[in-house]
This record gives sequence, structure tokens and C-alpha cells, in this order.
Amino acid sequence: MTSSFEHYTQPARLSDAERDRVLGVLRDGAAQGKLSHDTFLRRMELALAARHSDELKALTSDLESGGRWSRGLIRAVGEVSAFPARVRRAWQSERLPKLMLPLPGPRPLRIGRDPGNGLRLSHETVSRMHAELTAHGNRWVLRDLGSTNGTCVNGQRVVGAVVVSDGDQVSFGRVAFQLTASLPAPPP
Repeated sequence: MTSSFEHYTQPARLSDAERDRVLGVLRDGAAQGKLSHDTFLRRMELALAARHSDELKALTSDLESGGRWSRGLIRAVGEVSAFPARVRRAWQSERLPKLMLPLPGPRPLRIGRDPGNGLRLSHETVSRMHAELTAHGNRWVLRDLGSTNGTCVNGQRVVGAVVVSDGDQVSFGRVAFQLTASLPAPPP
């Protein structure tokens, strides 16, 4: 008498490295104009919720068209073309006004042109409700609130929310600051 047993094995849990690789491919696809903003956001959500590697492969199958050499070339050209911007940010970093991270509170710090915001910026490139800064434990999270001219951290546009820290350069429209965790000591 023979009996057949079907063995079901659970696929291996996705590693953070696999998920990070896919998120990088999606970011590169959006930067190269292969994905619309909405498609990029939806695929990021799906990548973060994926349980199996097949789900991740489906999210990037239309983006990984080039070989290893062409992807390396695209990455190298991107790094070289970003060099002047990095030099400019480094040159301006000490010249930027300081924005002190507020003490953690029950509500986020709203930033924008609206008079009801905790930080009011009266500039035409700043939206009425531009961004918000929230304390999560010992970390600060900056979230763009759908502003017209965008929020950037260290030269990268914020999509959704991003963790920020002391020394980061943030801009709301064309108004830029350098984040600082405490006030500098007064001169003697």
C-alpha cells in the first residue's frame, strides 16, 4: 500500500536586502521617467507589503531591461551628474539658517504659509500646508503634505515621509534650512 504525501514548504521569508534591492530599482525607474509618481508610490506600497520574492519580481519585471553593464553605466552617469549639486550643497551648508528641531510634543510641527502653522514661512514657493515634522521616539520624521513645490532633504525630494536628523539640509519650496538639535553656545 502506497500513500502519497504532499509536502508543502513555506517559501523563505523575504530578506531586507531583497526588499531594498527592489525599492532601489523602483527609485531608479522613477528617476529615469519609466514610472509615473502614482505608479511609483503604489509599487513601493506593494513592495513593502510583499511576502514572497515572486511578488517582488512582478513589481520590477518591466524596469530591469538592461544588463549589468548598462545599469552600472546609468548609475555612474547619475553619480557624476549629481556631483555639482553635492558640491553646491556642501558649499551652502554652513551658510544656511539653522532650524532647531522642536521638543517632542503631542502634535506635529506644521510648516507652511498658513498663519496657524507652528512654523510660518512667507514665501511664494511654500504651500499653505507644506510639511510636518513629527517626533517618533528619538527620531524625527518629516512628511510632505502634498505641497506644490515639494520638500527636499539633502537635495532629494521627499516622497511620503523621511527620517531626518541633526545636520540635514531641508528645503520647503525654495526656502532652505539646516536642521540642528540644539542651540549653539553663545559667543564669549
